[in-house]
Amino acid sequence: MSIRHGLLALLERGPRYGSQLRTEFESRTGSTWPLNVGQVYTTLSRLERDGMVVQDGADEAGHDLYAITDGGRAELRSWFGTPVDRTNPPRDELAIKLAMAVGAPGVDIREVIQSQRHHTLKAMQDYTRLKAQALADAPTNRDEVAWLLVVEQLIFQAEAEARWLDHCESRLVRLAEAAVTEPPAAPGSAAARGPARALTARQKSRR
Repeated sequence: MSIRHGLLALLERGPRYGSQLRTEFESRTGSTWPLNVGQVYTTLSRLERDGMVVQDGADEAGHDLYAITDGGRAELRSWFGTPVDRTNPPRDELAIKLAMAVGAPGVDIREVIQSQRHHTLKAMQDYTRLKAQALADAPTNRDEVAWLLVVEQLIFQAEAEARWLDHCESRLVRLAEAAVTEPPAAPGSAAARGPARALTARQKSRR
């Protein structure tokens, strides 16, 4: 997630100070990705170093204000106009967990899947309730509409994860059934001696 570009988008609406940016960022995203003030000011310092924001005096309460520059606006337009890169997907802890659970001693991967499915479905129900509340209040401003988009993305993501877990379980069942029905290799056969030796035996038979 680009905090950098999120702050630029908020600054395009006018000069703001650090804690104000944090509050507006969390309001726009429903606190799905909470920020701390230190993180905001660190990002602002980098944006200032890169010529995308400048300090713009202070407000009546003495808060230092930041304003977006023309360079910052150009960067923001480029961000909005460029598709999010999916060629290098972020690490997914669940996918890694299931990949490592396959064949791990003492691990019942189906129990791992069942536990995750229960958690995922509960999260999806919670997100659905949040969506129902948002719709009941009839979104009227940009922050409320933005939060509705975010919570709907979370619902779709949870639905996709639940379907993938169902698929994983079905695949494991099919593989288990195939292993049971596959006839055992005859003693002394190339298959019984292992894949590498079987390959060697086939190569010799062709000579």
